[in-house]
Amino acid sequence: MYGKRIKELREERGLSQEAVGALLHCSQRTVSRYELEQIDLSTEALISLCYLFKVSADYILGLEDETGAKAFR
Repeated sequence: MYGKRIKELREERGLSQEAVGALLHCSQRTVSRYELEQIDLSTEALISLCYLFKVSADYILGLEDETGAKAFR
């Protein structure tokens, strides 16, 4: 779920993977691997993404929807 959310947030803001990588101090390839969920997010990366996109960690991780309602399954 987090990969889809990261990609959506990035595209909504018109940012490339390279741009996000520069802001997170990582490579474009790392951002791509996050979006494809080939690697897990570190706590540091998750926090940086929250600040960058101004969303909660719960949203990125798929634990809440766009309205902030909890989406526990």
